Amino acid sequence: MKGRVTVQEIADMTGVSKYAVSRALSGKSGVSAKTREMILRAAGQLGYFKDDAKQFAVDPVDDNQRIYGTIVVLFPNVRFQNNESVYWGPVFDGIKARLNERGVDILTLTEPSRDHVFSLLNPDAIQGIITVGSISTAILLEMRRLHIPVVMVDHEDPAYRCDTIFSDNFSCMRDLVAKLISKGYKDLQFLGDISDAQSFLERYIAFKTVLDQAGLPYQPIPELIGPEAKDVHLLMENFPEQALPEVLVCVNDSHAQFAIEALEKRGIRIPQSCAITGFDNTFVHLPLLATVNVNKELLGMRAVDQLLWRMANRGSAYEKKLIYGDVILREQFAYEKQE
Repeated sequence: MKGRVTVQEIADMTGVSKYAVSRALSGKSGVSAKTREMILRAAGQLGYFKDDAKQFAVDPVDDNQRIYGTIVVLFPNVRFQNNESVYWGPVFDGIKARLNERGVDILTLTEPSRDHVFSLLNPDAIQGIITVGSISTAILLEMRRLHIPVVMVDHEDPAYRCDTIFSDNFSCMRDLVAKLISKGYKDLQFLGDISDAQSFLERYIAFKTVLDQAGLPYQPIPELIGPEAKDVHLLMENFPEQALPEVLVCVNDSHAQFAIEALEKRGIRIPQSCAITGFDNTFVHLPLLATVNVNKELLGMRAVDQLLWRMANRGSAYEKKLIYGDVILREQFAYEKQE
């Protein structure tokens, strides 16, 4: 049996010094937040962190059983990822509605800038945590000391294994792209930083897979799928008009909205010069050729269901649950293709 993962192995994988790895793993200063996050993720991928959560049985949680204590809902400290956003707001509404059904108290927190904030929380008063969106590895590792169930919505981290709830990003994007191809569209490009979220990467993989299976040529434009795609307005303001594809397949409706605004500001007609698709169905007023209707409230409700189940089954293997969404093709925003 292989022994414990060494500091040297983590250093070799990340390309940094053993000193930097040791400082990052011990939570000491001396490395940047970005480097620390990279080291912690690599350590998780190599299996450095043991699953030391307490394993003990509790009485099954049934629909009539009163749950005492508080459930913490943790949002990332990122703009637009909060309970007021058009996407995360409905997810939070689903969480709140399900907890209210069970009469469980809820405490909403924003991811702290310093990871020792959890030392202020009383583990005996907290029954579980639901994270919503991308939470830093450092904060997740700090949560480990609480030894309580955690469910992540739309995020996973190799350094912290727990139950997760996702939209079925791969299947939904696969079906969306397949419908575009069936309508005769052949020149497609993906827009969204695929390193920004697990969901974004899954949608890109599905996009590329369908094009490969259909035998359609695809040469990714690095700026469209890299960090530059974080600022969609700036990217589209300077993107060559002659390089625009038939369809710009955006990673979500927000990216689609920003792309449409920037292109129309330049006098580029949508969809005549370039059709746009989204994902999430958060902006029904947009002239999108297609999007995916994600049941955001259900994501939140199923996260609560999973957390309550986990409270009764702490020794069971972790689960990843996928919720399918419906592809919406808006024929009114299609255009007559010239053969």
